[in-house]
Amino acid sequence: MDQFHGRDHKLKGSISANLKENIRYMEMVLKDCNDLIKKEFHIGRSKEQKIYVVYVDGLVNVDMIQESIVKPLLTEDFGESEEMFDWSIIESADRKWISNMEEAVTGILAGNTVLFFDGMNQAIQISTKFFPNRGVQTADQEVAMVGPKDSFNESLRTNTALIRRRIRDTRLKVLQKQVGTRSKTDYAVMYVEDLASEDIVDKIQDEIEKICVDGIFDSGMLEQFLEKDAKTPFPMYQLTQRPDKAASGLMEGRVAVIVDNSPMAMLLPVTMNVFFQASDDYYNRWETATFARILRYISAFLAVGLPGFYVAIASFHPEVLPTPFLLALVSAREGVPFPVVVEVLLMELAFELLREAGIRLPGQLGGTIGVVGGLIVGQAAVEAHLVSTIVVIVVALTAIASFSIPNEIFTGAFRLLKFFLIIMCAVWGLYGFFLGFLAIFLHLFQLESYGVPYMYPTTAKGGDKTMAFQDYVIRSPLKRMKLRPEFTKNGARRRQKEDGDGR
Repeated sequence: MDQFHGRDHKLKGSISANLKENIRYMEMVLKDCNDLIKKEFHIGRSKEQKIYVVYVDGLVNVDMIQESIVKPLLTEDFGESEEMFDWSIIESADRKWISNMEEAVTGILAGNTVLFFDGMNQAIQISTKFFPNRGVQTADQEVAMVGPKDSFNESLRTNTALIRRRIRDTRLKVLQKQVGTRSKTDYAVMYVEDLASEDIVDKIQDEIEKICVDGIFDSGMLEQFLEKDAKTPFPMYQLTQRPDKAASGLMEGRVAVIVDNSPMAMLLPVTMNVFFQASDDYYNRWETATFARILRYISAFLAVGLPGFYVAIASFHPEVLPTPFLLALVSAREGVPFPVVVEVLLMELAFELLREAGIRLPGQLGGTIGVVGGLIVGQAAVEAHLVSTIVVIVVALTAIASFSIPNEIFTGAFRLLKFFLIIMCAVWGLYGFFLGFLAIFLHLFQLESYGVPYMYPTTAKGGDKTMAFQDYVIRSPLKRMKLRPEFTKNGARRRQKEDGDGR
């Protein structure tokens, strides 16, 4: 454990009343940090009092330091007491006295400014954070045709503000702490007090506090450390870059974890159906939203099973095909030297390579490579008699189906299971197809997220089962969705009043 805290033992000392000792200490601990600004001043009109100002260039608002801190200190007189100095001179509301070096150094590296005074065994920490960020931009991964267009960015405070803007309720709580022994990354746990389960909130905080690693740089890293069952390809946390989706989750009693430097918020607990829900489902008419969801569930089945199904039929059970279609299949495969399973695997791997290349290439070039590369590779492979035209169609339909699912991380599970089913079908034909899907469903029904079944509401029970299915494959009209999901706190599931209720 010492390797994770190699520097921390140096920071346990208290701040000295001797300014020179504090300066030597800071020079030693922050040696070779050339982005650190350290300046000693004689302040007050009499210039008798000495202070030492420390901050990191690039993480602070320099204009604020000059106008609200340095200028008043150089031009105004003040008393010797700490209380009079604190409230009379510093023109900042967000400030506090600190008494140990660990808090001082951590505050400096977090973008605050620390003032050390000669003759005082305390220092003042002033919030002067001004991190470089992208600003609030349009969501590029979870695109919606209707509804708000803003998205999270890498600033923790901006992200919490985007959610607070949507939920103006005093019961929306924000618990902010740090994780990572060296990175000391800020994170915030957000929840609505009377909707979220206290046990889930406490469990999340305890699990994060138990993480002992040198650095956390993104919510995706935090997710992997929190995962209990790492043997499943399905995500156990929902990552979203849309503030409206995060706010909607909080209103259902879920908990949001926001990590500084990450443009994604993490929502939990999760069920499989939340990955099929898009933000604009709730901004469109229910008929349109229901049709879109049905298409997504069909797309999920095709993305996983279509290549394997083709392998099973073409290799083991061609007799189930109508004669004209069978003749077309035989004609298309004429001259192809590889078995069907090799054809499918070659084309699937080629399309996966094109997809990965399209993601890594910048801007419009990525989309161009994906389209043109797919056409060229597919046409060239057919003309060279390496694959048949039907395999190209099957692989293309599989790729289109996977793109129809609104959550990219969830789609990654289908990309892996697709190859699992291809192998199963290559060995056992249609029996392997059904056995493969049976294994997937058994695995899904065993998963839980903080006590909530992953396949909810399929596994819903009791009198709330009808209500649970109102926001599943079929999205009922909003006026009929009177109850929140099962993971809401007991006694707080009603979201709107009953008809005829005058309250």
